Amino acid sequence: MAEFDTIIIGAGPGGYVCAIRAAQLGLKVAVVEGRGTLGGTCLNVGCIPSKALLNATHQLHEVHENFEKMGLMGAHPTVDWAKMLAYKDDVIAGNTKGIEFLFKKNKVTWLKGWASIPAPGQVKVGDDIHSAKHIVIATGSEPSSLPGVTVDEKTIVTSTGALALGSIPKSLVVIGAGVIGLEMGSVYARLGAEVTVVEYLDAITPGMDAEVAKAFQKILSKQGIKFVLGAAVQGAEVTGTGAKVSYKLRKDDSAHEIAADVVLVATGRKPYTAGLGLEALGVEMLPRGQIKTDGHFATSVKGIYAIGDAIVGPMLAHKAEDEGMALAEIMAGKHGHVNYGVIPGVVYTTPEVASVGATEEQLKEQGRAYKVGKFSFMGNARAKAVFQAEGFVKILADKETDRILGAHIIGPAAGDLIHEVCVAMEFGASAQDLALTCHAHPTYSEAVREAALACGDGAIHA
Repeated sequence: MAEFDTIIIGAGPGGYVCAIRAAQLGLKVAVVEGRGTLGGTCLNVGCIPSKALLNATHQLHEVHENFEKMGLMGAHPTVDWAKMLAYKDDVIAGNTKGIEFLFKKNKVTWLKGWASIPAPGQVKVGDDIHSAKHIVIATGSEPSSLPGVTVDEKTIVTSTGALALGSIPKSLVVIGAGVIGLEMGSVYARLGAEVTVVEYLDAITPGMDAEVAKAFQKILSKQGIKFVLGAAVQGAEVTGTGAKVSYKLRKDDSAHEIAADVVLVATGRKPYTAGLGLEALGVEMLPRGQIKTDGHFATSVKGIYAIGDAIVGPMLAHKAEDEGMALAEIMAGKHGHVNYGVIPGVVYTTPEVASVGATEEQLKEQGRAYKVGKFSFMGNARAKAVFQAEGFVKILADKETDRILGAHIIGPAAGDLIHEVCVAMEFGASAQDLALTCHAHPTYSEAVREAALACGDGAIHA
């Protein structure tokens, strides 16, 4: 029996970050991972490979749509799908090997295999049982299933299968208008597929600021993506020529069918805790399958903790990372903290969409007095120069104190721009603080400053 201070189950963003931080703080750490590579869903079949394909197809879009405008003439490139997938795989390999290096550098032990917890303080991997004062469950999540839909990862696929299709489909139906569905739909739309998104609700991207979501749908529609909203999917089945999705429109209960080469099921994710033995241990669970934890990530069983997608909160890699670092601090006898009010969310389409803090709908529901500062990228010189002037920055601030309550950006580099607002919110800054901060010209970030100015006397370039 090997003894450790901490054993972490799962080497995704939450698990591996927790392991490295705990090791840096002097703990003897092991991580159990059954996948052949480290990094979890995010690095292997999620965040990283999807961004590689989004990047490749964005470059293709630029060639077709904007190169001639800039005087770049010549034959357009053709797509070598196998080579594009190889590029994606190289990106994955570079990142996963990087984590292996970090484990070695920080003396973190990788226990290869699948874990179970036979008793508090014990983790079984294969035939071996290891002991630890702290056990951390960081097992992540898996795609949610849908009644009447059987996934084969060839014709009816989850995001995992969508990242490795044998060929580019001529038509794709995406079930679910959330982040994953829209990102992958965007990839294949740029590659020439006819993409139709079927969504149960009457708007895309549930939880997003309504004004931003409306603008986002309009832009994606201009890019060729079709939307069927308010549609309850009844089933999906493989046919001789591909697949068929049946749905009913909620407004009149009318039945419809749509055929496609491939169907992507992107209806969300659920915690993955199978095989750990949590029920036998008496670990308290929540109705939706998450592990119940207290403010310090402790479960109902002493010495067992949980972070990331396995517990409540947004299923985001960076949320899991923050929890992993905070828990490592706690296990080392320090004070760990996560500010859940300042966790950004990003959609990596073109344009990108990013948000942090409250939406207008949430502030209205709270009865909060607020003001809105908006600035269109049409007034941003840098955005216009690179054909990315669609979208805007929207800042929400307290009407009395001017303290920033939230921000929503749709436009170029939104996923990077949002972080200056995150930092401002962490420091309790006002919109005026942001407005009085000098921003380099010409940059996209000037649009953030202009939106902050719009919370006061008005933007300059609006």
